[in-house]
Amino acid sequence: MQSHEETRKVELIIGQILRIGVITSAIVILIGMGLYFMNGAGYPTVIRNGHSMVDFPQRFSSIFAGIAEGKSYAVIMLGVFLLILTPVLRVVVSIYAFYKEHDTLYVVITSIVMVILMFAMFLGYRS
Repeated sequence: MQSHEETRKVELIIGQILRIGVITSAIVILIGMGLYFMNGAGYPTVIRNGHSMVDFPQRFSSIFAGIAEGKSYAVIMLGVFLLILTPVLRVVVSIYAFYKEHDTLYVVITSIVMVILMFAMFLGYRS
């Protein structure tokens, strides 16, 4: 079993992960917004169902290519991706913490949550 001090350290690490993830994603999104106000979207406007829409980058490859070209929406999408990734990283750290505590039940439960998160991300990526 972990001591109270070790448990406290894990809680601090998890808190730092969440804090750093949110701050980093906010900074990236703000940079993307700054690029937008300076340069515009950087993506063509398309007409869908009679409505004018910007064609957002939706795949990792198009996001990274857009970032390399300095396109604002790609930078904003990276910030959103980092924000989504933050709680996933928290689940990974929790699995490790429960493993170190030899708490098999919570390792299994948290691993199931991780599989569900990965499955949902995969389905979202495919659609």
